[in-house]
Order: sequence, then C-alpha cells, then structure tokens
Amino acid sequence: MSTPRKVILYIAASLDGYIAKPHDDLSFLAMVQQEGEDYGYHEFINTVDTVILGRRTYDWVMTQVPEFPHADKDTYVMTRTARPAIGKTQFYTGSPEALLAKLKSEAGKHIFIDGGAEVVNELLKAKLIDEFIISIIPVLLGEGIRLFHDGRPEQSLSLVSARHFEKGLVQLHYRRADRVDA
Repeated sequence: MSTPRKVILYIAASLDGYIAKPHDDLSFLAMVQQEGEDYGYHEFINTVDTVILGRRTYDWVMTQVPEFPHADKDTYVMTRTARPAIGKTQFYTGSPEALLAKLKSEAGKHIFIDGGAEVVNELLKAKLIDEFIISIIPVLLGEGIRLFHDGRPEQSLSLVSARHFEKGLVQLHYRRADRVDA
C-alpha cells in the first residue's frame, strides 16, 4: 500500500504572523538570505509533485520571474476566474475540498500549499492541511497580510521539529494532532 499523500503548508511569516507587508511587499524575507542556505526547501520540494496556490500569489510570482518556478509540477492556481491552462499549471475555480479529495485519492507525492493567506484560510476552515512548516522571520512587521485569519475551527497540533538557523530564522514543523499517519 502506498503512503497517503499529505497536504503541507510550507511558508514564511514574520514573528507577528504576517506573510507580506502592505502592497504584497516581501522584502523582509531578504534579511535571512544567506549564501548556500535554503532552509530545507530543496529537500522539501523533492517530496512534492503537486502545488496549490492562490491567484494573487501566482500573479505576484510571475512579476518576479520569467518562468513559473513549479512548472515541472502539477499546479493548481485557486481562482474565481477561469483561465486556460499553461503547461502543467491549471487555473482551478472549484471547491478546495473537491480538489483535495481528488488529489488525495490519486497516487503521488505530497501536496504543497504555497500560499497565499486566502487559500490557507479556506483550507484551514475545512481542516484540509495535514502539516505546517512555518519559517519565522525575526521581525515584527506590525501590519500587512496575516497568515492566519479569525473564524476557523480550533485545530490541535503536534510538534515534529523546531530548527534554528544562523540568521535568526526559526523553522517550526507541526502535524495535525488528529492525524495518525506519520
């Protein structure tokens, strides 16, 4: 029997819980950039074959790079407006529950939730995220886009690991406490 696919949020946030400053400004992430250090991203990305992200996050990424960085993976951009697929990138207008039920019923590697906050919070409302890998950036932003919104059900977590790095980044890895699969 194959290992069940996990839905994993892998994201960075300020200590006060923001994933971006106002106007989608991610400049604060640069404070932890260090030559030769990817904070486990390469190891993580090799465990996934599917990426889910929001349309605003996708559009922002595409203003920064010439080619979508996950073009080699099955990608679903959650959006309210249908668009034609671009290679392996599909613009998905259905419910997150239906999409994840379909994906988890198929064989494959894990499923990477790449943001943004709207997608994360919709998935949290439906209790669809199995694991959380959150890199805490050592800064208090005071305002911006919050990672977690109010109005979602309480969910207990179990600590898998906590790692600290030279530039002050702390990476927390949690699993939903009600998930028995390791």
